[in-house]
Amino acid sequence: MRVIRVGTRKSQLARIQTDSVVAVLKALYPGLQFEIVAMSTTGDKILDTALSKIGEKSLFTKELEHALEKNEVDLVVHSLKDLPTVLPPGFTIGAICKRENPYDAVVFHPKFAGKTLETLPEKSVVGTSSLRRAAQLQRKFPHLEFKSIRGNLNTRLRKLDEFQEFGAIILAAAGLQRMGWQHRVGQILHPEECMYAVGQGALGVEVRAKDQDILDLVGVLHDPETLLRCIAERAFLRHLEGGCSVPVAVHTAMKDGQLYLTGGVWSLDGSDSMQETMQATICVTAQHEDGPEDDPQLVGITARNIPRQAQLAAENLGISLASLLLNKGAKNILDVARQLNDAH
Repeated sequence: MRVIRVGTRKSQLARIQTDSVVAVLKALYPGLQFEIVAMSTTGDKILDTALSKIGEKSLFTKELEHALEKNEVDLVVHSLKDLPTVLPPGFTIGAICKRENPYDAVVFHPKFAGKTLETLPEKSVVGTSSLRRAAQLQRKFPHLEFKSIRGNLNTRLRKLDEFQEFGAIILAAAGLQRMGWQHRVGQILHPEECMYAVGQGALGVEVRAKDQDILDLVGVLHDPETLLRCIAERAFLRHLEGGCSVPVAVHTAMKDGQLYLTGGVWSLDGSDSMQETMQATICVTAQHEDGPEDDPQLVGITARNIPRQAQLAAENLGISLASLLLNKGAKNILDVARQLNDAH
């Protein structure tokens, strides 16, 4: 029986996410065996520094890509938001699975059960490892203080519950759902309060770009709507040259053949911001493809089973929205945010 080796981070959430993908693959390919290889990444090891300060794009992916390169694993399951918009040469995202809830969730200290961010006492400290969340929420809830909190989900929840430092912490709703911790969600943040990170809530499967066999194997996992939304989001972020050291956020929706993309940029304290919405017509009906392209990748993603025109339209939407913001002065907001983040 052929063995397919699947790389993953060691955290409980990463294992749960990887197991869910492997379960689907096992059902599709009963003749194959799947072996899970877990490893620690730089981001898992450096826990005393805010993510935005480490200054490394592939914090949670580098070691896994190294294993992929050395042929120690055949595919790697990631949270899509951890994958940079430009992948190292030789790699591609071969599948983007159906997105779960992309929103952010608030988990409150037990003593504040039943509260919302709005009703938390003055000067309460809210923990988040994300500049994007802190910038948006500071603007919306000026009575609160925001402080970095690191570690995997288990660690962060323990820090919240066992110490009196934080009144609440902000986490991705999808991660809490996958861990079975929905009961801890005290509030879901909607786009008008906090837009989400590019790719949030979706899982990406990274493979060797030239490994056609594995690309074919995982390609069936692509969820067309999630794929197109995430192409638009990633193209927006790439064109803005954003990463985790600047506050950039998005919101996307597909409705009646239209893809809607809202994107925004913020200063670190949220006082300065800019956001716009654009839409594009996306036709997802299959069309005849003339043959393989030389470089089928768009924003690091390969999806030969989804109409190319639809993918290009989604990418174009992201680029157009980024260009619109840049023309209106977004570059200045991002440059200042980058410099301030580097200086702190």
